[in-house]
Amino acid sequence: MIIRNAKVYTPQHTFAVQDLVIRNGRIVPQAKAEPGEQVIDADGLYALPGLVDIHFHGAVGHDFCDADPEGLQAIADFEASKGVLAICPATMTFSEEILNGIMDVAAAHKNERGADLVGINMEGPYISPKKVGAQNPKYVMAADAGMFRRLNERSGGLIKLVDVAPEEPGNLDFIKECSKEVCISIAHTCTDYDTAKAAFAAGANHMTHLYNAMPGINHREPGPIIAALEDGAMVELITDGVHIHPAVVRFTFNTFGDDHVVLIADSMMACGLPDGAYSLGGQAVTVRGPRATLTEHPDTIAGSATCLYDCMRHAVREMGVPLESAVRAASENPARCIGIEEDYGSLAEGRIGNVILADADLNIRTVIRHGEVLQD
Repeated sequence: MIIRNAKVYTPQHTFAVQDLVIRNGRIVPQAKAEPGEQVIDADGLYALPGLVDIHFHGAVGHDFCDADPEGLQAIADFEASKGVLAICPATMTFSEEILNGIMDVAAAHKNERGADLVGINMEGPYISPKKVGAQNPKYVMAADAGMFRRLNERSGGLIKLVDVAPEEPGNLDFIKECSKEVCISIAHTCTDYDTAKAAFAAGANHMTHLYNAMPGINHREPGPIIAALEDGAMVELITDGVHIHPAVVRFTFNTFGDDHVVLIADSMMACGLPDGAYSLGGQAVTVRGPRATLTEHPDTIAGSATCLYDCMRHAVREMGVPLESAVRAASENPARCIGIEEDYGSLAEGRIGNVILADADLNIRTVIRHGEVLQD
């Protein structure tokens, strides 16, 4: 396949009008068309790398934690249709027994048409009981290296992120022991600045949905956000227009830099469906517009109802984030966080041929998966 005259997002994080050549599913140096090769005229369109979502829970009526093979494929198909071509879905706070079933389904997944399952984000259960958010407090526990390793082996090595509240007893020891095996993210935490600094010194390097389920910034108690800034952590942002004010989104890009921001959807099963009653982690959720909340605790946000592509688009069109920065935060940065940057998140030569063609308003025109048109 040759994509002609697109405004291509380059590895230098700029746009340049040029051709993209994909052969045998990979991006190759520019070349002349071969007989019978598909040629796409993309004049006036952006060519963006397929997005990489490293933190979301479900879509179109399915939750990753349902441990349902057909549901996982439905999620992968939906995400691909929205330009999200590599997925690292998140578990919720559950017991090891329940998580075992989720790992088994992930390990057996054989995707052939949807987004590639490139990892698992273990969001629970090693979190603070005081910052559970929409998680189930029944299953909160101290971080357990043995449990993590058993689950990771069961999944076939798919666990790429583990979320930890470092202030809980024993959790700093877990970070020291496991940070060379998996990306450790500070999450659902009451940690202060000093404990967060200790966590980063122990090997943590990531922050889960920054600003949400953690202490804020205070001039006398700087908290974990300032610690993350000082120690160069990667930080997740949910730019659905519900979780974070646009000014804070701009502030985060400006202070952390667009090489340290990771856009995530944190979407739950209502994504792609109308308003109504749903569930997340076994708890009832009510969705109205882009806002998902626990039905019994309507002040508690329960993930989002927005896919990553729409979060990225919203960041650009409604929040004033430069397109170049938003694309980087939704593709290259998340790929790098979980160690898949040699295959995903970029349109550099050698990468898998995952491409989104979008118009000037960032409406998706065509999705190309592994060098083949997925939708028109």
